[in-house]
Amino acid sequence: MSRKISSIAPSWWDYTTLEPELIRDAAALTPEKMLRLSRPGFKVVMYDSLEEFYLAEALEYISAWRQSTPDNPAGICGPIGPTEQLRLVARIVNDLNLDIRSGHFWGMDEWIIDGVAAPVNHPLSFEGADRQLCFNLIRKQLVMPDDHLHFPKEDTSSYQATWDGAIRCAVMQGGQGDVKHWAFNDPPKRSGRYKDCPPQPEEYRKLATRIVDLHPLTVAQNARTSGGGNISLVPTQAVSVGPRETWKAEKVSIWQAGNHDNPFGQRLTCLMIAKHLPDAAVPMSLLADHPNVQFNYYRKGLGSCAVEMH
Repeated sequence: MSRKISSIAPSWWDYTTLEPELIRDAAALTPEKMLRLSRPGFKVVMYDSLEEFYLAEALEYISAWRQSTPDNPAGICGPIGPTEQLRLVARIVNDLNLDIRSGHFWGMDEWIIDGVAAPVNHPLSFEGADRQLCFNLIRKQLVMPDDHLHFPKEDTSSYQATWDGAIRCAVMQGGQGDVKHWAFNDPPKRSGRYKDCPPQPEEYRKLATRIVDLHPLTVAQNARTSGGGNISLVPTQAVSVGPRETWKAEKVSIWQAGNHDNPFGQRLTCLMIAKHLPDAAVPMSLLADHPNVQFNYYRKGLGSCAVEMH
């Protein structure tokens, strides 16, 4: 039996195709109830100030790089969105005089424009943001060489190969978008064999780094958060790290300050992961099957799901 049609984009899958009971239960969650959803393999953490929140996120970079040695390299896969942690990472490395030359970094994703990854000088380039806000600010005698920075391109083969070698990903960070993705792992279009039902979780988890079409909600969100609301500026395709690579990360750490997803969305994925309800219409929920996931929230950014007219 076919599931309900999306109320956002009828030709796509997304969270509006879920059962009403699950929607209701998620909206009813308070921060205190969310904390109690922690279970083995899934931890919920709350921060009471943005300073503490972004410092804790930055320290995950430091922790990953301090584990790295030339003989046993390690690194972190990091997001653009949020970005506030990046300057803190550079400041900590410089002020503590940390030698991170053996460390590695993976960018999560990049825009695709006319079939090609956005150049680093594009105003919306994720690689450009990582370099400008972090790596270019670290003293040259401390920072890792350029070939330790791995950014996905339209030809994904070399990027994928870095996940299959000797480099250990200690942690993959991410944010959560309006469509409940990490990186650009958006829900699929409602067509072909997915017309009546989204892919099974085990099928979606096999997806590697790839070029993806972006859900309309993702395009609108990025216009809101990065493009001043100008949707025409935002590409409709991207290259994204896949679940295949995500499951190679020892830990997945999701950071939600309330800027990228709304109060309801922040609650929904917490509930679905805690209760082990993976559904490809809500890609973040597939992390229910990862053995080590942590959701980090800015408590004041959780807001309320109460109806309030503006």
